[in-house]
Amino acid sequence: MGGRQRPPRARTPRQGRAAGGGRVNTRVEIARLEGYLAWEAEVAAAERDARAFAEQFPWLPAAERESLEQAYAADRLRYAEEVVDRAVERCRRLAARYRSECRRICTRWAALCLSVTLAAALFAVVPAALRG
Repeated sequence: MGGRQRPPRARTPRQGRAAGGGRVNTRVEIARLEGYLAWEAEVAAAERDARAFAEQFPWLPAAERESLEQAYAADRLRYAEEVVDRAVERCRRLAARYRSECRRICTRWAALCLSVTLAAALFAVVPAALRG
């Protein structure tokens, strides 16, 4: 088949080696490698399925069958990229929602701890002030 489709575009700013040779974030690099391998597997599956689909039309000339394979694979990879993009967007929305919820809970806990500390301080100071 013709050339490979590009993998889905990068979702986060590139992390890794800085211009001065900084540390490599291993988790990010492993995730990037897993993504690359998953995309290559999707490309191979799309090409295999495109070939199987085109074989259903043995009366087509070889050039048209190859064109059909390329169109099928390209369409499938376009769809796969859209699925990945939707999943990434959903993950981003959920992450933002969870960060917001976590901030809200932390704020409430901080307010509760501060209130308890102030109440304990008042209970310790007020009786002493009233006695003398």
